[in-house]
Order: sequence, then structure tokens, then C-alpha cells
Amino acid sequence: MLREIVLDTETTGTDAKNGDRLIEIGCVELINHVQTGVTFHRYCNPTRPVSQGAFGVHGLSDAFLADKPLFADIVDDLRDFLRDSPLVIHNAPFDVGFLNMEYARLGAAAPPPIDLADVVDTLQMARRKHTGASNTLDALCVRYGIDTTRRTKHGALLDSQILAEVYVELLGGKQTSLGLAAVETVTAETGPALADDGIPLGPRRLRHRLTPEESARHAAFLATLGPSSVWRDYLGEDATA
Repeated sequence: MLREIVLDTETTGTDAKNGDRLIEIGCVELINHVQTGVTFHRYCNPTRPVSQGAFGVHGLSDAFLADKPLFADIVDDLRDFLRDSPLVIHNAPFDVGFLNMEYARLGAAAPPPIDLADVVDTLQMARRKHTGASNTLDALCVRYGIDTTRRTKHGALLDSQILAEVYVELLGGKQTSLGLAAVETVTAETGPALADDGIPLGPRRLRHRLTPEESARHAAFLATLGPSSVWRDYLGEDATA
């Protein structure tokens, strides 16, 4: 099982090294590239004003943030949620830079800094896949037909949910997360899974829900099609049996 965390942040500005702070963090859990519905979302009081440029992007005002907890008050919850799971971030140096700067402010009590080498950067993925094209999150949503009408301002949790959809497309599309649940895994311990008629399931045989009467009527119909019926070739067996 692969657990990944898609992460996004909002901040007071663009320069963590010169005092800008993290004000919102949103995370979405993926299991084998599928959103589970498990999320993490917190606002933080940055103890400094939000720049006008940043406010225009996310709409989070000083007044709104005034009664929110400090980053130090939510870091344990964040650490428990992230665990050791790989992170998926769009333009990872930006968000990782802010997270590591917040960690550094906490001193010895902070989690270890995040290593960019351990982060999946979807911006770099997109640049490799769509060389020369715009690869902003908005541009990728347009390219892949992902609905963003619910999004009037940038928000860390909503952007993480949208990025999770983009990430699956960058990996090759929704088929990467699809499987046939009706086909059971064959293992050395259990042997091949069997259909209702006792014949092993495989890539061309799925478990059916026909009643014995419906199966009999279907077999009678197939018998009228003759020995060259495409059903016989498809099933690889006596289709009327």
C-alpha cells in the first residue's frame, strides 16, 4: 500500500527567509494514488501582517487570522498526520521552504527538516511532460479538464484536492487508480479465485450474478448461434456447457 500526502500552503508573502510566515496548510491523503477523503487543514496566526499581494491571492485577512493558533500549537497534529509518507507538492521549494522555516523557529522541539529529494514536485513533473507550456496549477486543470469552478480564491485544502487530481493525470490518467475489484488476487497460499461455476477467474472471466435459470436461458440462446459463435472463441470453452 502506497500512502502519499498532497500538501499546499498559504502564506503572508513570498519570502520565508525575510520573515514571511505560513498561515494555512492543507493536506490530502492518497492511498495508491486515490483520495481517501482523509484530510488535514489548519489556519495559523502568523503574528505579522499579511501582504496586500498575498491577500489578493488567498483572501485571508489579518482580522480572520487573529484568533487562530500559532504554528507551534498545531505542529504535533501535522507531524502525526504526515508521518513518514512521501509528500506531493506543486512547486515544492516554495512550500517546503516555508515549512522548514517554521520548523527552524521551533528549535529542538521541531520535526526534522523536509528534504526536497523526498518530495514529488508536480511542477517538475509537468515541465518534463509538457515542455514549453504553462504548467501552473490552473493551466494544468484546463489541460486535463479538471473542474475549478468551486475555487474563487486560492485555499490550501481545496488546492491540495485539485492537485491530487492533477497528480493522477500526470502519472498517466485515472486508469492508474482503477482495478477490477471482482477479480481476486491469486496467491501461493490461496490458489486461484473461483467463479460461481468453479472455473478459475482470470483477466477474461469475472464473477457473475446470474441465477441458474438465467444461465440456462443464456446457454440455450448461445446454442442457437452455431459452432462458430464468437462467444466460443471469446470464452475459450464450450459456451453452451
